[in-house]
Amino acid sequence: MATINVTAENFEETVASGTVLVDFWAAWCGPCRMFGPIFEKASEKHPDITFAKLDTEANQEISAALGIMSIPTLMAFRDGILLFNQAGALPAASLEELITKLNEVDMDAVRAEIAKQEAAK
Repeated sequence: MATINVTAENFEETVASGTVLVDFWAAWCGPCRMFGPIFEKASEKHPDITFAKLDTEANQEISAALGIMSIPTLMAFRDGILLFNQAGALPAASLEELITKLNEVDMDAVRAEIAKQEAAK
């Protein structure tokens, strides 16, 4: 299996480096069950990206802390920085487009912008 399961205990460590996509899901969620195979297939096509699944029922505290209000929710991180956060199941083509865009992000520019915003506080 190309996806990994994450929990509150290893979430921060998992998203800290590289490109990481996290699928927030629950077993009772129909759209989650539809998105699951799309997410799994993408994980097999992109071995350089970490594809993680977080069961919101088993991890309610971190789900609440991250503001998960609807599932499925997909979050994308690069080097620990949240770049994408959207509720709803994505079609395969949209997920591939998102992956392409994530890979194109200039992380030095993102870090510079974050530093600028922090300095302005």
